[in-house]
Amino acid sequence: MSILNYLAAVFFGALFVASFALGNDAGLFVNLVGLSVVISGTLGATFLSYPIGDIRSAFFVARNSYTRKLPTEHEIINSLLDMAVRSRYQGILALEELEDQTTISFLRSALGMLVDGYRPAEVQEILSTEMHYFRQRRAQHEKLFRHMGRLAPAFGVAGSVVGLIGMLTGIGDPEVIISTIPIALTSTLYGIVLGNFLLMPVAESIHAKTEKELMLQMLISDGVMAILQEQHNTIKLTKKLESFLTPSGRTDASPSLLEIRDRYQALHGKTIAEMGSRTAAGEAAAQANRP
Repeated sequence: MSILNYLAAVFFGALFVASFALGNDAGLFVNLVGLSVVISGTLGATFLSYPIGDIRSAFFVARNSYTRKLPTEHEIINSLLDMAVRSRYQGILALEELEDQTTISFLRSALGMLVDGYRPAEVQEILSTEMHYFRQRRAQHEKLFRHMGRLAPAFGVAGSVVGLIGMLTGIGDPEVIISTIPIALTSTLYGIVLGNFLLMPVAESIHAKTEKELMLQMLISDGVMAILQEQHNTIKLTKKLESFLTPSGRTDASPSLLEIRDRYQALHGKTIAEMGSRTAAGEAAAQANRP
């Protein structure tokens, strides 16, 4: 999410809260008993539904969905193109250096399998399995917050019932009725707000972040498989990778091998010609040493 998302959320959240304060009796919307019923009931039912380890993981994932910044598709495509050129001129083993440099765990895992000499079918199977279980784990975290989002309004109704029971016991005593009416009314309000303004949006944030990460993982998987199968034509590789982008996000012209090579030279401080001359010199030395 961008800073605009957070600014908009704070602005409209403040406007939402301010709308309650515009009335003459804003204090009636504050009731600790009703709030306690909703929060304690929601959390208690959640801990009865899921192991504490799953709850801790879900809250950790929820925090990351708002704070962790993902690399863009263009950044990954550029990295894959750089890998394609490097593997073309230096071989697959040259990617071992990139394995230590990348901060993307999925890409690091894929590079490790390339360097270790896994067959294409094995790499494809492992990456697909990793994506499958990544989706399953995230779906469980998302489900937990959706479950809490359904529980909160239900316990809001429970708080309202508590308030109504208090009203019935105070029939004939206006002070008791006046003290229990806010519990009956605000509990439902708290449950609805907590479920729909906090818990459900968190679940949607996890879902959106998961879909984004899965798309990036598919992009990495396809790019790595193309490199492993020695598809070094940068124009074809770029066209294939850019299929993950929206039409407006695609480049007008695909970079040529010369452009990718020049970028590779600038990044790594050595020319392809130097590498080629070393290879030629090595072959000449080998010819001279032959009997």
